Amino acid sequence: MSRAQRMTDQLQSEIGPTHMVLTDESHQHSVPDGAESHFNLLIVAAAFEGKRLVQRHQVVYRALDAELKGGLHALTLKTLTPAEWQGGEGAAVSPKCRGGSKAG
Repeated sequence: MSRAQRMTDQLQSEIGPTHMVLTDESHQHSVPDGAESHFNLLIVAAAFEGKRLVQRHQVVYRALDAELKGGLHALTLKTLTPAEWQGGEGAAVSPKCRGGSKAG
């Protein structure tokens, strides 16, 4: 099973998002093909209601603890409540890679 599928399954199970987009951005970085090490996550969940940004990120980090300890290198997060999502907030933009042979 791919890391992306494991992450999706874990987030669905632990957080129960109403909307989620997980994008593997590893190809934009200096990593071997198939590395699955850099991801961008947009996740909308009622579980984020009443939580500050850091607390929302902690919820995601707890859900993905095994992946973070097992080689997941970078995770760009956009954590929204359903009301924020309905208000038109969009996905997070990952920073450009600045290292390795793909730097430019």
